[in-house]
Amino acid sequence: MASAIDLSDNQEAQKFAEVELNETDESRTSALEELKRWLQEEEPQLHARLEDQYLLAFLRGSKFDMEKAKKKVKNYYTMRRDVPEWFSNRNPELNVLQELIKLGCFVPLKEKQDNRIVVIVRTAVHNPSIHTQDDVFKAGTMMMDVAAMENVISAHLYGVTAIFDMAGESVSHIKQLTPGIVRKAVNCWQNYHIRPKHLEFINAPTSVHVVISIFKSFMNSKLKERVRTHLPGQLEDLYTVVDPKILPPEYGGQGETMQELIDYWNDKYISYKSWFLDDEQYKAD
Repeated sequence: MASAIDLSDNQEAQKFAEVELNETDESRTSALEELKRWLQEEEPQLHARLEDQYLLAFLRGSKFDMEKAKKKVKNYYTMRRDVPEWFSNRNPELNVLQELIKLGCFVPLKEKQDNRIVVIVRTAVHNPSIHTQDDVFKAGTMMMDVAAMENVISAHLYGVTAIFDMAGESVSHIKQLTPGIVRKAVNCWQNYHIRPKHLEFINAPTSVHVVISIFKSFMNSKLKERVRTHLPGQLEDLYTVVDPKILPPEYGGQGETMQELIDYWNDKYISYKSWFLDDEQYKAD
């Protein structure tokens, strides 16, 4: 597979980048130079990562619109400062994070759909009397970082399809989703270095539609258009977005089981411990 920077060995990715994201060798080189200059000379207080692969993610997510990319970078590193409950002490071996990952609160698939990463988010698998929603989102953002680093081209060029499984959603779970938490979540989705292409809410009883409406109230118009809601047991529409061949059997698919995927990704998660410890320094003053 081609590197995050050089797409010359991947003609499909190269064509997609040029047609869909306005990325050519020339635009990439000049945009990276401009973004680095801006960060070093005008915004040093952001303490942003300056490696090409991390900056390129924001450029691709903005289709090489420099002003949009700058805004995303600024929002992202400011968010890392302002939301320490998600972006500090990111040790994947912490007991609370291990509990959530082993429960399967956030499980990427190994196979891609249309070159995109597919991740299953089980919103009610945790016990709200034990785990806070902040810890759930912290574990989830960390796992998304790992999935992105393991699948750089998919994450930064093609984006992610997120399947939110709301089975078992109780009143206690819903109470955790305060407007403040929801606002943080949507802000994160809109400024993260991975483009959300599909947000599929499955097994969503009518009682939680008000929660989904709150999520949408904080979204920009483009993200709102990517949200779809499916009633319990109605997965046929989901299969038009994600081929059941790659889904776990728990979701009517033919892929690896949820437990197999949980074990695989937890090993990856722990292997990035030193990266997470180093990465914590990158945040705005």
